[in-house]
Amino acid sequence: MRLTHLFIWIIVLSPLMGFSQKDEKAVLANLSSKTEQYGDIAHQIWNLAEMGYLEEKSSALLQETLSDAGFSIKKGVAGIPTAFIAEYGSGSPVIAILGEYDALPGLSQQAVAEKKSAGKAAGHACGHHLFGTASTASAIAVKDWMATNKIQGTIRFYGCPAEEGGSGKVYMVREGLFNDVDIALHWHPGSQNAASAGAALANKSAKFRFYGTSAHAAGAPQMGRSALDGVEAMNAMINMMREHIPQEARIHYVITDGGKAPNVVPNFAEVYYYARHNQRDVVIDIFDRMVKAAEGAALGTGTTMDYEMIGGTHELLPNLVLQKLMHDNLSKVGGITYSDEEKAFAEKISTSFGYDKLAIEKATGIQPYKETARAYGSTDVGDVSFAVPTVGLSAATWVPGTPAHSWQAVAAGGTSIGTKGMMVAAKAITLTAMNIFKNPKIVEEAKLELEKRRGKDFKYIPLLGDRPPALDYRK
Repeated sequence: MRLTHLFIWIIVLSPLMGFSQKDEKAVLANLSSKTEQYGDIAHQIWNLAEMGYLEEKSSALLQETLSDAGFSIKKGVAGIPTAFIAEYGSGSPVIAILGEYDALPGLSQQAVAEKKSAGKAAGHACGHHLFGTASTASAIAVKDWMATNKIQGTIRFYGCPAEEGGSGKVYMVREGLFNDVDIALHWHPGSQNAASAGAALANKSAKFRFYGTSAHAAGAPQMGRSALDGVEAMNAMINMMREHIPQEARIHYVITDGGKAPNVVPNFAEVYYYARHNQRDVVIDIFDRMVKAAEGAALGTGTTMDYEMIGGTHELLPNLVLQKLMHDNLSKVGGITYSDEEKAFAEKISTSFGYDKLAIEKATGIQPYKETARAYGSTDVGDVSFAVPTVGLSAATWVPGTPAHSWQAVAAGGTSIGTKGMMVAAKAITLTAMNIFKNPKIVEEAKLELEKRRGKDFKYIPLLGDRPPALDYRK
């Protein structure tokens, strides 16, 4: 091989050659040795099942874990009691690892393969107990590697509450907490192992509140003005509006308060709405039309209305410079292996979806790399991705075929299947952070891509405006 060719080969492969295989094996072995420890932490958070902005014990447990490992802790950042930043090191590069830990309401479930309530108000149907724990494990592993090898730079863990509709990270971005960050890493529980380019829908949400006049529904109905009529009139107009919005858009609602007794004309009613699309400008337009529908509903029913913005997130901005690196590291780590007991559990869960055969290869293998993706859900990671180059992956913490926000996701997340999957994520994120610390050129290229994708004249404007964190949205 000619010397010039050898030099070029080294430069091309340099992102994966920043540390020795010995370092890599030692770090991965260290993580593997702590699987039981981190599994216990994740299971504690799974049992706590605390909803958005109420994750006091879950947040405290992760803070304690990071503090014991040598991180300094900043509590209650961005005006959110359960948000925090844990930091180790100094100087550049600054690499952030995101962690979540909020549960969803109404999805209580035991760690068994049939639907069986655990008798709680909420459940980890999106696997954030695993998300927060694996990210914590990765941050500590990177810190230990930095300390051992005297690596210059800063590793941070961002404790991010209320991802499920509360837009916790948006307040953190708005507060400028990512201004000095070079790269942000994240992951999400899922039913397969994949690190292709991700996508997410922009989202605006609000609670619309109608105020009427109480009266006896049979004895003096003419004296009443039903707040529930206002909600139902709004819903009717929004449902007609669906025909006249882009087909990629999504609108969801639940009536959170419709009155207390049929024989009392309700003087208060509330409906909680989401609007989504893969472009935030379209979401803003749809939401403004929803407000007009609410105003018309109030006018037509003789009620009054106000609304409170609850959440608002940007779409997710991919970064292919980082994404290919993350995919290569995930491929290096590999998928998980089911024990006989786990396979029996998985087959039973799979049957609950009506599947004839368990697609086990999606848990044991890695999905092919793709540079495009279709968005289905929303995440406040979107706002982070407009502030700093951001990359993520999904790991098979659920039985293949499991949809998020289901009892089956809660069940698997409480078993060793969830623990094994989260350790795959922890290892892939750790290797990616190590690559970045040893190769500053990755940061330069990722930032150039970010500037190109968000546009020269980009100015960050949070979709939830200047409202303070909605700390009581789950109460």
